[in-house]
Amino acid sequence: MASNLPDPKSLEEAVEDGSGGSGGKKPIRWPGFVHFFFLLSVVMCALVYAPRFLEPTTFGGGVDFFKPRPSPLGRVAEEQVRGVGGGSANGVEDALVLDNQVNSPCTSMPSHGICCDRSDFNTDVCFMAGDVRTDAASLSFLLFPPPHATPNVTVDDKVERIRPYPRKWERHLMERIHEVRLRPARPDEAASEQHRCDVVHDAPALVMTAGGYTGNLFHAFNDAFLPAWLTVQHLRRRVVLVVLAYNPWWAGTFRELVSGLSDHHVIDILHDKRTHCFPAGAIVGTRFHGILAVDPARTRDNRTLVDFHNFLALAYNEDNTPEHATPPQQHRRPRLGIFSRKGTRVIENEAAVARLATSVGYDVSILETATGAPLSSEYAAVSACDVLAGVHGADLTKLLFLRPGRAALLQVAPLGVPPIARGCYAAACGMMEVHYEQYDVVAKESSLSRRYAADDVVVADPEKAKQGKGWDLVKQVYLSGQNMSLDLDRFGDTLRKLHFRALRLPVAA
Repeated sequence: MASNLPDPKSLEEAVEDGSGGSGGKKPIRWPGFVHFFFLLSVVMCALVYAPRFLEPTTFGGGVDFFKPRPSPLGRVAEEQVRGVGGGSANGVEDALVLDNQVNSPCTSMPSHGICCDRSDFNTDVCFMAGDVRTDAASLSFLLFPPPHATPNVTVDDKVERIRPYPRKWERHLMERIHEVRLRPARPDEAASEQHRCDVVHDAPALVMTAGGYTGNLFHAFNDAFLPAWLTVQHLRRRVVLVVLAYNPWWAGTFRELVSGLSDHHVIDILHDKRTHCFPAGAIVGTRFHGILAVDPARTRDNRTLVDFHNFLALAYNEDNTPEHATPPQQHRRPRLGIFSRKGTRVIENEAAVARLATSVGYDVSILETATGAPLSSEYAAVSACDVLAGVHGADLTKLLFLRPGRAALLQVAPLGVPPIARGCYAAACGMMEVHYEQYDVVAKESSLSRRYAADDVVVADPEKAKQGKGWDLVKQVYLSGQNMSLDLDRFGDTLRKLHFRALRLPVAA
């Protein structure tokens, strides 16, 4: 309003040049309407700012007119609620879909409620729609009623319990996974100040664990990151990872994948005692489609394992250079990467195998394992390969780094291991559009032939030997108890076959 007041200097000049009177300089008189607007401005300012002085503040110190008002959900809203996908007026987008699974009992859940899908043999997944708040003391997630609603009259007061790890059939392991409880807030809790928010998030939560077998690379992808991606990829990184058994090794090793899944800081729920609030809801647990598997028929947006590979490519290709560049020469030499193991399941004549591959026409790279190198550098090395070869083990999980539609995986299956080896990686290669080849080691190539007689069932008939002996025999004898020296003539035939295939592929654009 002050801009409407006449400038005293301009009024004086108007009098002097004759526009304000009949000649000489006269005393300035303020017109009546000026007094009126001045008083009106004072009154309006008082009406606007008085509540700021009279209302109690939770910030302490002086009043800052330009600081956001405290969220009605709690004391301090570190992240203003804008809603997933741009948000609506109430901070939560009406069209937000938490469950992306086709034919799930939770896809049609109401906008306020708790729904758990326990139909899968491997995993349980629960969804909470509405105002969700953490209770660190009991490792619980509480569902609060909407504003001005009767506290949870339409929500079953049943407490849901879930251990968010996709191996629920393995009881001895699941006992070591933290149990999370989900329940509606009681009327006395909804009315009290006990669960007022310390932090308000503008995206839903995904509760997962860094525990279980995730210290192993195969399980880190199969049990954790691929299921997590399956569960929240449709949210396009607008999700907050709430992690059980969080540890610095996990955070550092998989930092690119964590950032690829979420735009937000990870919450270490076992040690962060603040009350975190999720007005957009929460997902507890992850979907699982099989061993390194994505079933497009089970997701609303028909995602495939190639889409997961593309997720990895974006996560690890930090310099934004064109991925998988292929030399333009018509007579290029295909690149063969050979994983070099230490300890067990070692290729004893690895150097001879490398020389053989070079003579066939490959450029050979020996890929050392268990070096502690960042996964981003391993992604770069593996993705450059036309053929990736290695003995059955967790490192072959890096087949996910290979180029779909072009590369090939050559898995060397130790004696007694072929069915297990094929079960772990063959189907994944098909989903990845990566050619799969398996070289099955025979008795004379295995170091077990030096420990057992030729007619011993362990080397003569491994499948019969395993009958009734369970996993212990497989682990102790066939996985942890043998190395191999490959038959160069027989292995050479496999290398030549894959070399011929690589040369027939058109040069990549």
